[in-house]
Amino acid sequence: MAKDPERFERAAVIGAGLMGAGIAAHCANAGLQVLLLDIVPDGATDRSQLARAAIDGMRKANPEVLMHAKFAERIEAGNLEDDLERLADVDWVVEVVIERPDIKADVYKKIAPHIKPTALVSSNTSTISRRLLLLDCPATFARQFAITHFFNPPRYMPLLEIVGGEGAHAVDPELLDAFCAFADQRLGKHVIHCKDTVGFVGNRIAVYFIQRAVNAAIELGLTVEQVDAMLGRPVGLPKTAVFGLVDLVGIDLLPHVLDSFLASLPENDGLRAIVAHRELFESMIRDGYIGRKGKGGFYRLNRDGGNRVKQARNLQTGEYATANPRAAFASAALGKRGLRPLVEHHDLGAQLVREVLIDTLGYVASLVPDVSESIEDVDAAMRVGFGWKRGPFEMIDELGVDWLIEQLESRNVAVPAFLEQARGRTFNGIENGEPICLRPNGSHGVLPRPDDTLTVADLRRRGKPIARNASCSIWDFGDDVLLVEFHSKLNTMDPLSMQMLQRAIDLATADSKRGIVIGNDGQHFCAGANLGLGLLAANLGAWDQGVEFVQLGQRTYMALKNCGVPVVAAATGMCVGGGCEILMHCDAVQAHAESYIGLVEVGVGIIPAWGGTKELLARIAARPGTPRGPMGAVTVAFETIALAKVAKSAFQARSLGFLSRDDGITMNRARLLADAKRRCLELAEGYAPPEPNTYYLPGPSGKCAIDSVVQGLRLSGKATPHDTVVTGVLARVLTGGDTDPTEPLTEHDLLELELQGIASLMRLVPTLDRMEHMLTTNKPLRN
Repeated sequence: MAKDPERFERAAVIGAGLMGAGIAAHCANAGLQVLLLDIVPDGATDRSQLARAAIDGMRKANPEVLMHAKFAERIEAGNLEDDLERLADVDWVVEVVIERPDIKADVYKKIAPHIKPTALVSSNTSTISRRLLLLDCPATFARQFAITHFFNPPRYMPLLEIVGGEGAHAVDPELLDAFCAFADQRLGKHVIHCKDTVGFVGNRIAVYFIQRAVNAAIELGLTVEQVDAMLGRPVGLPKTAVFGLVDLVGIDLLPHVLDSFLASLPENDGLRAIVAHRELFESMIRDGYIGRKGKGGFYRLNRDGGNRVKQARNLQTGEYATANPRAAFASAALGKRGLRPLVEHHDLGAQLVREVLIDTLGYVASLVPDVSESIEDVDAAMRVGFGWKRGPFEMIDELGVDWLIEQLESRNVAVPAFLEQARGRTFNGIENGEPICLRPNGSHGVLPRPDDTLTVADLRRRGKPIARNASCSIWDFGDDVLLVEFHSKLNTMDPLSMQMLQRAIDLATADSKRGIVIGNDGQHFCAGANLGLGLLAANLGAWDQGVEFVQLGQRTYMALKNCGVPVVAAATGMCVGGGCEILMHCDAVQAHAESYIGLVEVGVGIIPAWGGTKELLARIAARPGTPRGPMGAVTVAFETIALAKVAKSAFQARSLGFLSRDDGITMNRARLLADAKRRCLELAEGYAPPEPNTYYLPGPSGKCAIDSVVQGLRLSGKATPHDTVVTGVLARVLTGGDTDPTEPLTEHDLLELELQGIASLMRLVPTLDRMEHMLTTNKPLRN
C-alpha cells in the first residue's frame, strides 16, 4: 500500500453531534465524499433525521465549519440501521460517539462486517485508550484501527493526535503512513504520534496545568482575573489562560476527564498528588454554571439593564462582581523580557507563575518517553493545540535546564530522569543551520519534519537576507527564486515595503532569476495599507504625500504584474485591502485554505486605489456566467466592494473573484511556502507577462443607475450619509468616469480614476473619522 494521501476519497463519520458534524464538514472541505450516520430516534418518521439536522446546522454555523456552502452537497445523511452496507465503499470510518467504551464497542460490532480490508477505522476519543477500545475486537480489526483525536473545532484547530499502538496489535504501518500523509496534506493537520496512554499528550499536560493553577489560586488567595492575567500573555499563553479556558471547554467536562485519568494513570503519576478542590467545580455544575455554553462559569456576562457587563466569580464565596481588566501584577510586564525575569520577581503574581511553571514543566519532563518519544511532538501539542507561544521544553530551555533542576531539588521533588539527562545542556538547539533536539536515549538529533516544507525560519537559520529594511526582507529562496517577506505590524504596506518589492523586481530582472514568491511565516499575509501613515499625513494637511503614497502603490503593483519573471503570492490569514490587491496583481496565488480575502477600503471611507477595482472588474467580466453588457461586471464588482465582502476561506475567495480558478489552495499552512515556490517554478517555464486588460464601461448612465439604488438604501436607513459619498466615488471609478460604452479604457485609465477618487475622499472629515475609529477600536465607524 503506497503512502498516497489521495487514496482516501470517501469517509464515513459515525455520530452527528457537534464534533462528528465538525469532522464531517472538514472532510467535505478536503474534497471527500462523506457519509454521516447516527442512530434512528424512537418513533422517527425520517430515520436519518439526526444526520440530516446536523448537515442543515453546518450551513448555518458561526463560525463557519464549511469552507464553502456548496460543500454541504458532499455530505449524505444516513443511519446505523439502514446504511451499514454503504460502509463497504468507504476508505476511512471515524467513530465520534459518546465517551463510553461500551457504546463504542457496540458500534464496532455493528460496522466491522461491512468494512473493506484496506479501510482505516478510527475513534475520535480524547480520554479512552486504544487498548481498552480493542478488548473485544478481533486482531484483524486491530490492524485497521487507530485513534484520531481531533481538536475542536476541527476546521480551525490544526492539531491531530494519532495513536496507532505497538506490537502485534498495532495498526498496519503502511495504512497508518498513508493516513498520516492524507491528514497532513488533505486535511491540513499537524500530526503527532502518541503512545497509548490516557489523555495522550495535549490533554494530559493541559489538565495538570489547569489543576495546578487552580490550586495555586486558592492557596495564594488570588482572583480568577489575577490568575488569567499572569498565566496568559505574560508567559506566552492565550489570554483565556486558565479559568477562561475552562469556561470555553466546559466546566462540566473537567470532573469526567479527571475521573477518566485517575482510573488509568500509574500510581506514581504527579497528577494524582495535586487533584483537589473538586467541590468548587461540582457546586458550579449543580448551579448550572458550566461555562460559556451555560449561564456562565468563572466569568459571565451580566445583561441586567440592557448592558453587557463582564463579571468574575469569587473563588471563596461564589459571588460575581465586575471583572477587573487590570488585574495583572507589576511583574506581568517583565514577561516581554523573558520567563526568567518574570519568575524571579518578588510579587505575588510572579510567585504564582513560578510555582505553576516549575511543577508543570517538571511534570512534562516526567512524561517522556512514556507518552511520546519526541519532545518536538510534545511542544507542538501545546503550541498547535492550545495556542502556547512556546512548548514546555522550549520553556525549560528559556528558563534554563539547570535552573529548573535546582528549583525542583530545593523543593525536595524528584528530578525526572529525562530532565536529569539534559543537565548542563539544552533540549533544543541549532547545528549546521538545522534544528536539533534531545532524544530519550540522551543524544541530540535533527528534528524530523514532513517532506516538501520550507519556512522563512529555515532561511534565517542558514544565512542572512539579500536586503532588508524595517518592513520587508528579500531572501534567496533557492533554485533562482527570490522570497519577499513582509514583517511590519500585521504586514501592512508602507513605502518601505514598496521599496523592497521594487528592489526584488530589479534583482530578479538583473540576475535572470526564475521568479519571485511573496510570503512569510506569520499568521497574516497583509492587512492592507498602513492607515496610521495616511491619517498622519491627512492630519498634517500633507495631501501631496498621501497622493504620492497612492501613486507609489500603483506603480509598484503594476511593476509586479508586468515583471519579466513570474510572481506568486503565498496568501494566508488576513489578505485585505492593499493585501488583496497584491494577490490580484501576481501571476498566481497559492492560498492557505484559511485565507480571508477582501477589498474592505469603504469601511475606512476610501476606495481601492492600488488597482483593486480594475482587477476585480476584469476577473468578473471574464468569468463564465457573468451577465454580458457594460453593467454586468460593474454591478457585481460594485456590490462586492461596496459591501466590503470578505471571503472566509480561499474557496469562497474564488467565488468572489479575488482568486482565480487556476490559483492553488494549500490545506496545511506548513506547506504553503513550498507549494508557492513549486508553482513559481512551474510558471517560469516559457513565462510571458499577462496581456493588459481592456475595459468597455457604461459611463455616467451606469453611475446614475447605481446612485439611485444607493439612495434608496439611504432613505431606508440601510446606508449612512458617508456611505453614499464613498459609494458614489466608487461607482464613478467602476463605470469608467465620463467614458462611453463604445470607448475602450486601459488599465492606466482606471488607475487614474482610482487616484482621483481616493484623493477626493482622503480630504473629507468623515473619512478621517472612519480611519481614526478603525485604528483605535479595530471596528468600522458607521457615520
